[in-house]
Amino acid sequence: QVQLVESGGGLVQPGGSLRLSCAASGSIFSRYTMGWYRQAPGKQRELVADISSGGNTNYADSVKGRFTISRDNAKSLMYLQMNSLKPDDTAVYYCNLKNYALIVAMGDYWGQGTQVTVSS
Repeated sequence: QVQLVESGGGLVQPGGSLRLSCAASGSIFSRYTMGWYRQAPGKQRELVADISSGGNTNYADSVKGRFTISRDNAKSLMYLQMNSLKPDDTAVYYCNLKNYALIVAMGDYWGQGTQVTVSS
């Protein structure tokens, strides 16, 4: 079964930085476009960044220029470097495949997420 484990969240002041990590089980990781999602209280989950197996990246406008997504296919790891953090970045961050149909096909599994809190 697919396993996704997010880590690296925490409490940070505005303007600070965090680096999130995502460990994905199995050999399928390198085959798919992966994404970082976040869900703030009372808000719908949103895709903030994605990266293809070949390293092509996309970012939501809200994080462009501040966040950097990367992956290490050999290690089945994905990262989200978050700089210049704002209070609006406060959310639980999840990693998963970008394609929802594929998420469902793999069992609709989501990890526990990692909490990012940006506050003074």
